[in-house]
Amino acid sequence: MVQIKGQSSRTVERMKLSVAQGTALSVGAVLGTGVISMPALAAAQAGPASLVAWLALIVLSAPLAWTFAALGARHPDAGGVSTYARLAFGPSAAAAVGWCFYFAVPLGTPAAVAFAGGYVAGVLGGGHTTELGTFLVVVGVVYAMNWFGLRISGRVQLVLTGILAALLLSTVVAALPQARLANLTPFTPHGWAGVGAAAAVLVWGFAGWEAVASLSPDYRDPRRDVPRATAVAVVVVGGLYLAVAVTSVLVLGPALGTSTAPLADLLAVGVGGPVRSLTAVVAVLLTVGAVNAYLAGASRLGTALARDGALPARVFGTRRRSLTFVLVAGLGSALLPIALHTSMLLVTGCFTLVYVLGTAAALRLLPRGASRAGAAVAFVAVVVLLVLTGPPALLSLVVAAGAIAYRAWRASRSAKIARPSPISAGSVAPKPNTKPACEVV
Repeated sequence: MVQIKGQSSRTVERMKLSVAQGTALSVGAVLGTGVISMPALAAAQAGPASLVAWLALIVLSAPLAWTFAALGARHPDAGGVSTYARLAFGPSAAAAVGWCFYFAVPLGTPAAVAFAGGYVAGVLGGGHTTELGTFLVVVGVVYAMNWFGLRISGRVQLVLTGILAALLLSTVVAALPQARLANLTPFTPHGWAGVGAAAAVLVWGFAGWEAVASLSPDYRDPRRDVPRATAVAVVVVGGLYLAVAVTSVLVLGPALGTSTAPLADLLAVGVGGPVRSLTAVVAVLLTVGAVNAYLAGASRLGTALARDGALPARVFGTRRRSLTFVLVAGLGSALLPIALHTSMLLVTGCFTLVYVLGTAAALRLLPRGASRAGAAVAFVAVVVLLVLTGPPALLSLVVAAGAIAYRAWRASRSAKIARPSPISAGSVAPKPNTKPACEVV
């Protein structure tokens, strides 16, 4: 470990992520806003059969998460998936992956906070104005946390994750006595094709493993701690998602597909009384956790891309500059006239392309054995998910093309600067100086 001047090795060690903090960041990135509204959105597409999509995504997220954990343990770098793509396929692939993730974060942040904003507006009123105010508060708090680094945001995330896990489990336990097996019929009201549509929506809820990949060098011992934190996070996320999804279907029944606040409805059934204020608080805390993990990862990815020449260093060259760009771009994205569902699909298309190239890189970088086999399963799964995303996935190809075009422009510009000026026709070339360098004239 490199010691920072003026600091003891023990102080530097404390600045690194512990396994518990890394687990909390991973859980926050993946669980995030998905548990707030995903059960209702998936049920609207597939009815009770949405549970099949939930189970499939939970099972497939395990090899995907483990693939990125294995890569992060072997190649800890702030570039995350971009670094893996560079090692496997070269700098153009790295730039494409990096841009797809980096620019998807500010586009997806308003959509992520919109779920919490809807809960808050349901309590306070004010409609879109309240939703926008919630967005400003959430991104402002997360920006301030990350301005001071992971030492602060990691500790806050650990506390948030513990509180939220307890609240979600309490909600499930309180509502389960009202579960009815009759709510499972008809099981496929929209046919089995609805399961694929539900899976495309649920990708939003399982994105996040690529975000924490950029934090791998911030662990105390990446080779040991990254796999440990990921393994615990997979179990926690999968367990909480499945518990909430199954309970929502069994308790709320057909009403789930039309619910705008399924977590609040579930808590109302289990506890009774005015619970929307409590669920609004839970929604905001979940969103803070997710946005915190994404901004932490994106701020480090931006500096890595600038280091590798995939972004201009003047704008993205430091962590705080990169963080500020994500904030400003996120504020701009919040003003775009894009429907929430469309925005989600655009973002998940970018993230899914990151998964495709990341798992493809793993097939080249990981040694033969269980890790590479898991990467192969994850690769096939994310290719299918990219197809299911449909036309919105084309945005990811546009972003990737932009990254490659920027690298080509930068290379041509550098070549022009480096090329010596030709001697004009008819001019006399200056005679070389043949005097010794040390001679005094």
